[in-house]
Amino acid sequence: MLTLPVPTALLKPSDDLAIAIANSVVLQTGDIVIVSSKAVATVENAYIQLDHIQPSAEAIEWSEKTRRSPAFCQAVLDETTARGGKVVGHCPGALLTELCPSGLGHGSILIADAGLDESNAPHGITVGWPIDPVTSTKKLRIALEATLQSTGNVAVIMTDSCVHPRRRGVLAFALTVSGIDPLQSEVGKLDVFGKPLHITTEAIADQLATVGNFLMGNAGQSTPAAIIRDHGLQLSAAEGWVPAIEPSEDLFRGIL
Repeated sequence: MLTLPVPTALLKPSDDLAIAIANSVVLQTGDIVIVSSKAVATVENAYIQLDHIQPSAEAIEWSEKTRRSPAFCQAVLDETTARGGKVVGHCPGALLTELCPSGLGHGSILIADAGLDESNAPHGITVGWPIDPVTSTKKLRIALEATLQSTGNVAVIMTDSCVHPRRRGVLAFALTVSGIDPLQSEVGKLDVFGKPLHITTEAIADQLATVGNFLMGNAGQSTPAAIIRDHGLQLSAAEGWVPAIEPSEDLFRGIL
């Protein structure tokens, strides 16, 4: 498998992200494009101006607990409400939010600060996900396919950073996909001793998201995307949110 970083100039609202990616790397049929949700939100001008926000008493209380600004905490609360979610925890520096965005179907997404981030955004601005991540991912795939030198297909995985319980450091996970199945069931396959697997499902999109994020970084790399090539995976017509699970099915449900 070949993984290629896709550095670009500093992205701004109204920039053409597909053109920026195509100008950085020559896409090939079968490529899987890993793209940051923040990059997509930036070019779609999904900025939130913090100085336009009047913090509530709840936001001020969370600010004291997290040491984030009251305006940022209010932005998180507003985004959490907009994504059908709730605050379920906190630590110094962040709120833990559980989101049920429109179209997810069932289950929920656990993520820090409702996906909002002040890093890699202009001063006084916070940026999160695009307004409609599913539509944005599909549009980007179609636009990228139009840049191919010959007729063919690519896939797009939109990602965000995340953490795992009891583990230090940032990984990435897949929010939405267009053109690739995000999961691959291993149920019924045999292990090296001939025993059948009973519950294993490979989180293909999440695994590729973390591979891409290793090259993209989270600081000043200005690398909003990465290409996964020669991967041996089948592209498909799959499109939408990566399926979530209900809290009752979650191995970590007892710690929330």
